[in-house]
Amino acid sequence: MLLGFYRLLTVLCEPLIAAYLRLRLRRGKEDGARFGERQGRASLPRPQGRVIWMHAASVGEAISFLPLAERLQGQNETTVLLTSGTVTSAALMARRLPKGAMHQFVPVDCLVWVRRFLDHWRPDLALWAESEFWPNLLLEAQMRGVPLILVNGRVSARSFRRWRYFPGTIGRLLSAFSLCLGQTPEDTERLRRLGAVTVDYCGNLKYAAQTLPVDEAEDARLSGVIGGRPRWLAASTHAGEELLAGETHRALQDRHPGLLTIIVPRHPARGADIAGQLTGMGLCVARRSAGDPVTGDVDILIADTMGEMGLFYKVTPIVFMGKSLAGQGGQNPLEPARFGAAVLFGPHMDNFAVMAQAMLAAGAAAEVADGAALTRAVDERLSDPGRAQHDGMLARRFALKQASVLDSVMNRLQPWLAGLEANDEGA
Repeated sequence: MLLGFYRLLTVLCEPLIAAYLRLRLRRGKEDGARFGERQGRASLPRPQGRVIWMHAASVGEAISFLPLAERLQGQNETTVLLTSGTVTSAALMARRLPKGAMHQFVPVDCLVWVRRFLDHWRPDLALWAESEFWPNLLLEAQMRGVPLILVNGRVSARSFRRWRYFPGTIGRLLSAFSLCLGQTPEDTERLRRLGAVTVDYCGNLKYAAQTLPVDEAEDARLSGVIGGRPRWLAASTHAGEELLAGETHRALQDRHPGLLTIIVPRHPARGADIAGQLTGMGLCVARRSAGDPVTGDVDILIADTMGEMGLFYKVTPIVFMGKSLAGQGGQNPLEPARFGAAVLFGPHMDNFAVMAQAMLAAGAAAEVADGAALTRAVDERLSDPGRAQHDGMLARRFALKQASVLDSVMNRLQPWLAGLEANDEGA
């Protein structure tokens, strides 16, 4: 009943949905050059052969899909089509998708636009990431006979409680999936209790994500500029955490002469505001997006650019992961671990709870309760480079052990991949 009403409403409200999209476009939240994709109008031709459609909501989900896309792209005339909904994720995929793979913006879940998208792309298999349960996209694909598999399925405790009020709706949506692979054992059990038919757990695909790329020439240049200065990194920070980083710097700059604090904000557009806040604290700030030189008197380097996170993980031995003190949910701590950095994060790691606990248990990361604890943890590792190196070694060892997750996921997908090949032979 609810799903039928929803589907009808998306037809009747198409003009209103289109107006809302145009408003987002004016606010810079949509790509003007590719605006039609959000209404199901493809900007690329469908390739010959099979198309495996991989859908990821935003940056984090898209990154977790990259190793899987690498495995699938080009196998037996298969093309990977990855869709996502944000401008940031599209820019990232343009740089990092494997050769031959395609990116399109996912159509907004308006029935007419969804049908237009599916008419053009005619996917042979669909892999969905985490918790993108858009009714029209799911049900229309199922009605066309497209096998749907949920990969790294995630249902937060809050979402689980909400969905329990609508068992028929979530049960119908989950029934569209031929297989649901939970991100954690807890997610797997929640999916089963909400009505998923075939559920399994292979591990967290985010563990298998590729090491972030590094421009080697820029690495050599930046390393030369920084030289032997003691340094640490606050990565993917959210509002409030930059001030904590500035306070940590002020507390430690006399104990560690030449200290350089690097801040990579989660949203680069905040760079100018962050610089103003830190300058107001009496700190000398350089912004990478502005091309400011990192001279010896610079206290804080704000790396407010896109696609360079790997570079800063590589040049800093101590990394604090943001959105875990002032924010909620945390960021992926495996990213710096792959570079052998000593990893720190706050108590709010809900989005990576299982991973964070596993890293803590293995000595591959340390938790800091607040700004004062962050200052102490950074001070301890700057004062004892041997400890920082040992912590980084444990972090990297932990990250390398997780690579088998991708093989497990591929093995679980094999019946559907073999089915595509059988369909080709029978055609």
